Amino acid sequence: MPKSEFKFRTEFRIRWMECDAQGIVFNGAYLGYLEMAQAEYYRNLGIGIYHMPQSGYFDFAVVKTTIEFKAPARVDEVVEAYVRVSRIGNTSLIMEMELYRPNPELLLTTIEAVYVGYEAATEATKRVPDDLRELIGHYEDTGEVLPLSYFPALADAVAHTPPGAGHRPTSS
Repeated sequence: MPKSEFKFRTEFRIRWMECDAQGIVFNGAYLGYLEMAQAEYYRNLGIGIYHMPQSGYFDFAVVKTTIEFKAPARVDEVVEAYVRVSRIGNTSLIMEMELYRPNPELLLTTIEAVYVGYEAATEATKRVPDDLRELIGHYEDTGEVLPLSYFPALADAVAHTPPGAGHRPTSS
């Protein structure tokens, strides 16, 4: 998919601990990259996803991931992660990530992850809150991050997010 279809990007450097003896990223490390990119995506929106579940507002669990390996990523390379939420259902959302080597540009990996709203106490699914839907939907449609003050319940849930969780990484 063209990079222009993604409103958000972040980058990180490949560490030795994520690689095999040949210096190539091993397959299990890509789920860690997805989590890092997902956390940055939500930080960009003003939300600390590791603290939101503690408020009882919303939590989600991964129920499916599809990873396609196109080319190897190697130790010490800086890679760009392009991330978007492509669909929000009643209780689920789909996040897509593409990893690129920037110079020369090369698509390394694509990941699609399905998350389901989850209530830990009851182990039941939970509807994606309307505030979260609107915040994400507006961002994905326009690239504009709406102030959390537009969403009082969501703002209250993330009010005690630790320092640094609201920083804004590079957006496309």
